[in-house]
Amino acid sequence: MKAVTLLEKGKIAIVDDYEHGKTLGDNDVEIKIMACGVCGSDVHYYTHGRIGPYVVEKPMVLGHEASGVITKVGKNVTHLSVGDRVCIEPGIPRFDSPETLAGCYNLDPELTFFATPPIDGCLCETIVHPAAFTFKLPEEVSYYEGAMVEPVAIGMQSATKAGIKPGDIALVYGAGTIGIVTALCALAGGCSDVIIVDMIDSKLEVAGSYKNIHTINAKRDDLKAKVNDLTNGQGVDVVFECCGAAPVVTHICEHVKAAGTVVLTGIPLDLPPFDICAAQAKEVTFKTVFRYANMYPRTIRLIRSGSLDIKRLISKVYDMSDAVAAFDRAASGTAGDVKIMIDCSKN
Repeated sequence: MKAVTLLEKGKIAIVDDYEHGKTLGDNDVEIKIMACGVCGSDVHYYTHGRIGPYVVEKPMVLGHEASGVITKVGKNVTHLSVGDRVCIEPGIPRFDSPETLAGCYNLDPELTFFATPPIDGCLCETIVHPAAFTFKLPEEVSYYEGAMVEPVAIGMQSATKAGIKPGDIALVYGAGTIGIVTALCALAGGCSDVIIVDMIDSKLEVAGSYKNIHTINAKRDDLKAKVNDLTNGQGVDVVFECCGAAPVVTHICEHVKAAGTVVLTGIPLDLPPFDICAAQAKEVTFKTVFRYANMYPRTIRLIRSGSLDIKRLISKVYDMSDAVAAFDRAASGTAGDVKIMIDCSKN
């Protein structure tokens, strides 16, 4: 079958003879992929050939943000049927690991994740996937929105970890996909207002199109004045770090209130210095996020209800036959782009 494959650093092709080599197990489903989002990690593997210890050493199928329709079900699967529209959670843990049994399966050190070397992704015609990590989409949720559930689940994990209370005010660093969906999840979780900070006006314009999201350009706007205005000088209740920028991490406690919470979601490329004294002086609580666990059902319900409006984050849709162009556009950082989507329905 066809698969969008990273052949080597800087070279993507659509191969015609890909075989995933998986047989349908009793607890699995077979899924025809209908849509797949282009993630920053896909682009990073494309442009750099590695992310930290994960190195692309052989051709790898890309993609992990996917939705589709079930074409076969294993004999033990009762909650899904052929023809169901679904989205796919891309991380597969060991079902008997201590982490899985404790409810934090995302932390299983042997978890496999689509499009993370040496594991192939799901940007191909069909996949076989555990039914336990396959979720039915309501009719109100499109395939494109279904593919967006994966990145939104990260925002849900962050907002949940933050322990948001109704009426809280949050500050988000980074107006990329993860930053914007984290801001939306913070609002859905009860925040009255969210300030989002970036240096790219086109991204801030998208973020600012949502009610109760206040945008700050870090190069020219006065963030401190905005925080003081919204919080009567007390500082925000929650800070979400979603960009991984070293200067942000170093001064992450500057605008959080005393006894507030900081959630570290972004992954710095370099280890930044950190002001421990500033954190101690405010007794800041730190939470960290690594992907998500048990967030897909909640995320789907919020999208269905309209509480998470993610349609406007889809910047451009490419057919699978134009997938190379899709990745080139994502890698170019085109102004205003948030999420590039690949439509696989014609294959």
